[in-house]
Amino acid sequence: MNYLLISGVLAVLGLVMFSSAAVAKEETAIFGGGCFWCMEPPFEQLDGVIEVVAGYTGGTEEDADYKKVSAGRTDHYEAVRVIYDPEKVSYKELVETFWRQIDPTDDGGQFADRGEHYKTAIFYSTEEQRAVAEMSKKELDESKIFDRPVVTPVVPAKPFYLAEEYHQDYYLKNVQHYSRYKKGSGRQPFIDRVWGKETDKKGGNGYAKPSDQELKQKLTPMQYTVTQKDGTEPPFNNEYWNTKGKGIYVDVVSGEPLFSSLDKFDSGTGWPSFTRPLEPENIVEHKDRSLFMVRIEVRSKGADSHLGHVFEDGPPPTNLRYCINSAALRFVDVDNFEQEGYEDYLDLFK
Repeated sequence: MNYLLISGVLAVLGLVMFSSAAVAKEETAIFGGGCFWCMEPPFEQLDGVIEVVAGYTGGTEEDADYKKVSAGRTDHYEAVRVIYDPEKVSYKELVETFWRQIDPTDDGGQFADRGEHYKTAIFYSTEEQRAVAEMSKKELDESKIFDRPVVTPVVPAKPFYLAEEYHQDYYLKNVQHYSRYKKGSGRQPFIDRVWGKETDKKGGNGYAKPSDQELKQKLTPMQYTVTQKDGTEPPFNNEYWNTKGKGIYVDVVSGEPLFSSLDKFDSGTGWPSFTRPLEPENIVEHKDRSLFMVRIEVRSKGADSHLGHVFEDGPPPTNLRYCINSAALRFVDVDNFEQEGYEDYLDLFK
């Protein structure tokens, strides 16, 4: 009995020690680099990075959200929190990655985004991090890569508040808008000019479709089956077959705008149906000879998601019926267009 008791205690202690060691391998780094949409991809592709999340930090107010921060009602920065394994990637590597995503000589914001919350900063959590960041900043300044002084401050970390869910991994959820924004804001041209063309896998110089493993994590089983395996969801038992809200329907993988509620109608089939695409260039059609028939399959151009089929039995003015799986779509309400980057479509609903 005593032997069994001792063995049990040792096993528990071993588990605790193992868990503590595993936790000890995780460290945190926080960077403010302007728009946090653009700061997640560079860190997420690094081997040894466990998690990257967008949020707000550096301010004096307790808690923060996008409306308050963007309106200047708090003094928080937009920032990213990086959880990493220091045995696989060093803090110095993270700092160097940070420098290559920003203009460290700009003290008024970043690129087209101006204001306090778009300023840059390195938020250190330990004295070691401070020393590494300060030395890296000094080396960058002395390199004369820039013709102006490096002004990004290195400051103590403050409480970090998670940003809203729609901001997390924005580059994967809204591919086209993210790519246009990164280029149009001036960030991408600046990075290309100073550091050369980016080659990152996820949203750097363009967009690469997520890996199959990433898609399985991002999508529900039904969404994965429909979009990646050309599946079909059950009629009358799906999310959007009978919805009537005002907004647009985007690709669940990439965020490409596909259809509008203005073109949605009740086809009686049990699947969401539309008379035409919102953006025809985002739709690709193929002949589908499965199930012993010939149909026209509809796929998204950017993500190559299977969406459904199009038939010539719809109502005027097109006489078309785009019969689409709900699982291939994500609905964006008109009230959320601006915060999700679809403000170009607001005029359609006025």
